Amino acid sequence: MKTKILVPLAAVGVALLAGCATDAHYVQTGGRENVVTVSGINIQDYIQAASASVTKLLAAGALDRVQNPPAVLAMSRIINNTGQQIDTDLLTKKIRVALLQSGKAVTTTTFGLGGQAEDPLAKGIQQEQEFTSDQKTTRTPDFSLSGKIIETVARAGDTRQSTYSFQLSLTDKQGLAVWEDEEEITKQGSRASVGF
Repeated sequence: MKTKILVPLAAVGVALLAGCATDAHYVQTGGRENVVTVSGINIQDYIQAASASVTKLLAAGALDRVQNPPAVLAMSRIINNTGQQIDTDLLTKKIRVALLQSGKAVTTTTFGLGGQAEDPLAKGIQQEQEFTSDQKTTRTPDFSLSGKIIETVARAGDTRQSTYSFQLSLTDKQGLAVWEDEEEITKQGSRASVGF
C-alpha cells in the first residue's frame, strides 16, 4: 500500500521540479545580455578594463623600449581592495593574452613572486637546460605589471552606486614606473535591482 502512494508522490515531485526550471540560454560573454550587478565585478567589467588598459599601454610605446623585442613581462601582485573575493586572473589573463597577440610582449611563467613560478614544470625544464649547457638561458623580465582593484560604494535613497577602479603600473628593471593607468567602471541600480 505504501509503495502505491510513494510512486505517485515521487512523480508529482519530479513534475514540480521540472516546472521550476528556468529558461537558460547562451549569451555572448561581455555582451549586452550579460547580467549586470552593482554589488560586484562582472565579466564585462574585466573585459572593458583589460581592453582599455592594453590599448593605452600599446599606444604609450613603453614596451618598445627594450633592446631585444618582444619585451618580457612578469606578472606581479594585483591587490584586491574590494569588499568581495575575486580572482585577479580574470583581469591579468586578458591583459596577457592581448599583449602576446600584439607581438609586443611575452609573459614569463617561470618567474614569480617569492620565487614561485606560475608553471613549475617549465621552470624545472629551464633550470635543467641551464645546468646541462653550463650557460644561463633565462632572460630576466624587462618589466613587471602590478596593480590594485579598488571599490567605492555610494548610496542615495534607493539608489546604490559602485565604482571599480582598476589601477595598473608597469615597472622597468631599474624600478621605475614607465607607464600607469586607471580604468574606472561605475554602475548604478535601485535597491530592488541589486538585491538589498
